[in-house]
Amino acid sequence: MKTIVLKNAVFEGLPVICLEFPYDFALKELVKTYPECQWSRKHKAWWVPYREDQLDALLRFFRGKVWLDYSGLRKVKIPDTFADLPVLSSTIRLEVNKFGDWMRNRRYADSTVKTYTEAMTLFFRFMENKEPAAVTNDDLELFNRDFIIRKKYSVSYQSQVINALKLYFGTLVKKKLDPEIIKRPKKPKLLPNVLSKEEVKWILEAHQNIKHRAMLSLIYACGLRRSELLGLKIQDVDARRGLLIIRQSKGRKDRVVPLSEKVVDLLRQYYRAYKPEVFLFEGQEKGEKYSDRSLESVLKQALGKIKLNKPVTLHWLRHSYATHLLENGTDLRYIQELLGHKSSKTTEKYTHVSTHSLQQIKSPFDDL
Repeated sequence: MKTIVLKNAVFEGLPVICLEFPYDFALKELVKTYPECQWSRKHKAWWVPYREDQLDALLRFFRGKVWLDYSGLRKVKIPDTFADLPVLSSTIRLEVNKFGDWMRNRRYADSTVKTYTEAMTLFFRFMENKEPAAVTNDDLELFNRDFIIRKKYSVSYQSQVINALKLYFGTLVKKKLDPEIIKRPKKPKLLPNVLSKEEVKWILEAHQNIKHRAMLSLIYACGLRRSELLGLKIQDVDARRGLLIIRQSKGRKDRVVPLSEKVVDLLRQYYRAYKPEVFLFEGQEKGEKYSDRSLESVLKQALGKIKLNKPVTLHWLRHSYATHLLENGTDLRYIQELLGHKSSKTTEKYTHVSTHSLQQIKSPFDDL
């Protein structure tokens, strides 16, 4: 039987339990189904909040499926300011499951279902399993003030909670609540991180392994999200027409992006060497997707080889693709289509980091 090792850790100042195991696709999918389990990109780990009853809950959930090695897990004193929340009652658990099923039936993305049901779970645990029909606007304000803000959750998480509660109470409960009473915070306007063309070239040429080079090159050459790259299948590459078909991406949209002859040649070399069967990029097992963690490792290794002292992520390559297109004179409307943005406002952020026009501006300092 497979084994998961449980270890203590502290994320963002809060005690958590990490679930560690060698990469295994089936095991990863099982871990994802545990209600409170989340993946931390920053820490590269699966984790659940630390509670005194969490180990018992984990043992019940994984019993008969995998071994849990908790020999190294120690008891942690939880700060008084973040007292334990009660376990979700069976009645409210049914409500959460009903909400999740309702969203799946309406084809909400799996990530949205997971985020919304987790937000709903936290809300009702904070409310000590209060009946949905008895929830008031005051309860929403209390949750926002004493849980979200007090625990310093992110602005994006606060918006997700509002969306989840608005959807649940507005559709399933049909109760006249106003989730907007939780004031939507202003999102910080952060500029996208962009690499120079020279830096991109260094990264893409860092690996001798043709598979690693092909993956990183395709992300930059087509402006792909990580999930889009890993979801590509062999038939999505139309080499004759020089097109790449990206299916059911964010917002459940298909889109088509051009493939340069240089990229097509690189993919042909890769295909001859690895002969994937289903997905364009597969893991150690034929027919299975290449893993997120392995792809991140490929980038990390490339950065180590070229000794680039920047906290580069895979998404930086997508940002760089869009910015370099803009600097080459590509119309913003085409860039929006290529990136799969729903709103042109999302694409317009690249105008703030494009240096092409800025470099033409002469500083009055030069005339002094």
